[in-house]
Amino acid sequence: MLKHGILGLLNYSAMNGYQIMTVFRDSLSFFWQAQTSQIYRELQMLEEHGWISSKRMEKENKHDSNMLFITEAGRKELLRWLKEDNPKNIVRSPLLMKTFFRGECSIDDNIDFFKKLPQQQAVFNSNKDDIYSLNNAYTKNINEPLKALYWKFTIDFGVMYEKMLFQWCQNCISELEKIKESDSKGDK
Repeated sequence: MLKHGILGLLNYSAMNGYQIMTVFRDSLSFFWQAQTSQIYRELQMLEEHGWISSKRMEKENKHDSNMLFITEAGRKELLRWLKEDNPKNIVRSPLLMKTFFRGECSIDDNIDFFKKLPQQQAVFNSNKDDIYSLNNAYTKNINEPLKALYWKFTIDFGVMYEKMLFQWCQNCISELEKIKESDSKGDK
């Protein structure tokens, strides 16, 4: 999937590796994590497949830079991937695995766990308004508002996910506090 994310970014504009990492961090990292080393490994593989090409560009007063371009074969692969039927999305969530077994912990530990969880699992590390502003800035760079609308859709998903997670944690805390209260009344 990372390779298709990189192809998607290069489909908007030629970039060097550093620019790809920066745009990835500012956008795709909200829903797909990748280390710098993974991105560079994928870039090598993309070039081996003929999906991207590179050209050394000289810059005044700066280091030379390898600019990366999506090839026609790369565009075809991106479109093939976008149009393929998606298999059922199986959720693999360490959070849910941990939650499933939290009965091994005390109620107080679990209440504390659910209180901290929304901040720990936050999709956005900064203000949501900043994310929308960043999206608007990238939109102006590519000057294709319809394409950028889909970027906004992913931000909207992240905002709704954070709201859902917060509400879910509140529900879990409420149920645990009721059990705790019921247990303390039974001890009297």
